[in-house]
Amino acid sequence: MNSLPQRPKLIPKWVKAHNARHRVNMRAKTPPPPSPPVPGRLDRGIATAVERLQANGIETFESCEGGPGHAFAEPTVRFHGTPEAGWRAVAVCTAYGLPIDSLRRVWDVLDTNEPTGPHWEIAFRQRMR
Repeated sequence: MNSLPQRPKLIPKWVKAHNARHRVNMRAKTPPPPSPPVPGRLDRGIATAVERLQANGIETFESCEGGPGHAFAEPTVRFHGTPEAGWRAVAVCTAYGLPIDSLRRVWDVLDTNEPTGPHWEIAFRQRMR
């Protein structure tokens, strides 16, 4: 058998740079872990969306970063407004690169079977940093 010492494997610099960028991008795409819900405070995972919407004139009234122990399954912001307010909210979120999943016009039904609303909901694909 040949017992020559093994040469170290040389990796080109461009491959190392590509791999480093890819690892950084993967970390950036991973949503943060859910924060414990605290009544009266914005959840960390939805605060960016709420702040951007409010700064652009959207009247939010409820938000949640979603997940176990939270009010919604996915990150959601509810807001008041005319029929055009939903489209304005989508434009704001798109301009800031927020990961929109859906826009909904919602009528809730009270315990007395009386519909109330409508209001808007915008849901996101993942929590934000």
